[in-house]
Amino acid sequence: MTTTFDLSGKIALVTGASRGIGEATAKLFAQHGAHVIVSSRKVADCEKVVASIVAAGGSAEARELHVGKMDDISSTFEWLAAQYGRLDILINNAATNPYFGAIEDTPESAFDKIVEVNLKGYFYMTAKAVKLMSANGGGSIVNVASINAKSPGHWQGVYSITKAGVVNMTEAFAKECVKDKVRVNALLPGLTATKFAGALTEHPDSLKNIPMGRAAQPEEMAPALLYLASDASSYTTGLALNVDGGLLI
Repeated sequence: MTTTFDLSGKIALVTGASRGIGEATAKLFAQHGAHVIVSSRKVADCEKVVASIVAAGGSAEARELHVGKMDDISSTFEWLAAQYGRLDILINNAATNPYFGAIEDTPESAFDKIVEVNLKGYFYMTAKAVKLMSANGGGSIVNVASINAKSPGHWQGVYSITKAGVVNMTEAFAKECVKDKVRVNALLPGLTATKFAGALTEHPDSLKNIPMGRAAQPEEMAPALLYLASDASSYTTGLALNVDGGLLI
């Protein structure tokens, strides 16, 4: 039986998919019928995720992709065009935050890296996806931002700034690209138990303001991404969806 969450026949590219939210999303998309391109900087880690997906009866392949490098972005979309001639779903999930400290002490090198990956990388991944999708009847793009976009995290200043930029960028692309039948939405995860957020999830004070009293698991973010990527959200674009255990209430 087909459902609004069915991704059968869809080509989906998930960045930062070697672990955490990206890995959980890649696996869920494959369960719903998509052929998933599992990408990150470390292709060997992606291949482990692919092996798990294939073992479970899904379809996937690994792709080395550093979204902070324009050459990687360009070569990936050239490969997509040559290999498949289309892209149906893009999940921009790869992110970085090499600095945790007072905003006024942010090293320039850290500032540049955070902006390069979290904002510039998302922008050009989205721009190239729009062009490929619009040439093939449309598609869905979801940018993984953060609740820090709405309430900056302590000692996470530049990271929070870039995530706020991702939300505005999502709205800008959504408004301009609806004519191309490309929907663009954002997910704003709350505290999630990933390696990326390890220092925060292990701190006792991190949970005190979360009404649910716990961090999320990556598998609790993936269904929200499935909703935004699939036809279940066919009348939704420009949305910034909070999945935060009630933190922003």
